Amino acid sequence: MKIGVALRSAIEALISNPLRSFLTMLGIMIGVASVMAMMAISEGAAKQVDEQIANLGASNLTIYPGASRRGPRSGGASSDQPFTDADVDLIRQEPFVTAVAARNSGSVTVISGQDNWSTNLYGTNTDYFITQSLNVSEGRFFDEREVNAGAAVAIIGKTVADSLFEGTNPVGQTIRANNVPLEIIGVLESRGASAGPGGDRDDVIIVPINTARNRITGGNPTVAKYVTGMEVGIAAGYDMTRAQEQLEDRLREIRRIQPGDTDDFRVFNIADFIRARSSTQATFGVLLAFTAAVSLIVGGVGVMNIMLVSVTERTREIGLRMAVGARGIDILGQFLAEALALCLLGGVIGSALGVGAANLAARLGEFPVEISPRIAIIAIGASAVIGLFFGFFPARQAARLNPIEALRHE
Repeated sequence: MKIGVALRSAIEALISNPLRSFLTMLGIMIGVASVMAMMAISEGAAKQVDEQIANLGASNLTIYPGASRRGPRSGGASSDQPFTDADVDLIRQEPFVTAVAARNSGSVTVISGQDNWSTNLYGTNTDYFITQSLNVSEGRFFDEREVNAGAAVAIIGKTVADSLFEGTNPVGQTIRANNVPLEIIGVLESRGASAGPGGDRDDVIIVPINTARNRITGGNPTVAKYVTGMEVGIAAGYDMTRAQEQLEDRLREIRRIQPGDTDDFRVFNIADFIRARSSTQATFGVLLAFTAAVSLIVGGVGVMNIMLVSVTERTREIGLRMAVGARGIDILGQFLAEALALCLLGGVIGSALGVGAANLAARLGEFPVEISPRIAIIAIGASAVIGLFFGFFPARQAARLNPIEALRHE
């Protein structure tokens, strides 16, 4: 039997029993829709993680003072002696280091006219713009001269700009951060949500570090030019693990930590942290996809059951076809074509449902989704494989019928 004839015969058989055909396809539709939705969410999460790594700087190392201890009690992260500007200069001298962003941070209330907004304030130097790959949509960055002079200038994120200056250009206007007047010289390009839940990287104000610690966040009682954290940019192609080890050794020298003593600082590789998180998400995605695949297999079992019933109901028809010259391979092809048509049609409809489910999840649950043609091809291809696999046994049973006994079947 030619392929075209087999497909035409299969379609006629499906149309003759539309309700049964739909119920048979339902399992495949649900399974394919589940696979598509889960894969779209999993790929969307992976893409989001890649974007976060790119935005945070895959070649950055973050350094914080460690937790101070008094007996069994810990003072918490960053409670040990802070770094200083001199430490920043020493780290910058390392040959594999391209930039060192000194940073002090805190929460402030910003006032503009009658409006106010609570936001995050970063006091930093010009290297921060390099390590974070920042760009301004309006205005400019502050320069090294303004950092050294403690100039009363600020760069604000888009969220702050929209909250305080909606519909107007913030550049050149004055705001008060903890009652300290600051001239806005730039607005950052939007960077979106951060890795943490509910984080907004556009909800920020950046000022020169001397301005922050001398006038806004306050000084440190023991360290004059204190720094609570550093972002260290590593040269392209340099091994990050080796760079981390060398930085840790250099910091032990700078902070005079004796061999065997506990480090009073922490060095974090942001990319490794996020990739570990990504690995967990990927594992979870595989589990979800496996669950969805079970639904697809259950749908395939349903197809096989209906096809077995169809073979029983059409035994006389099969005997008649054989009596007029149909070979076993022709009968096998006919029933395989029916199973394949059922599953392919179910796969196409299920793919459309999966796209809708993924978009609904993105809208209602705020899940990141990435729908690509590759996912649809995989889902429809899986449904075709299910059709051939679970349709083979009923088709083989039909092909092995004895034509004489089939014609006598009641």
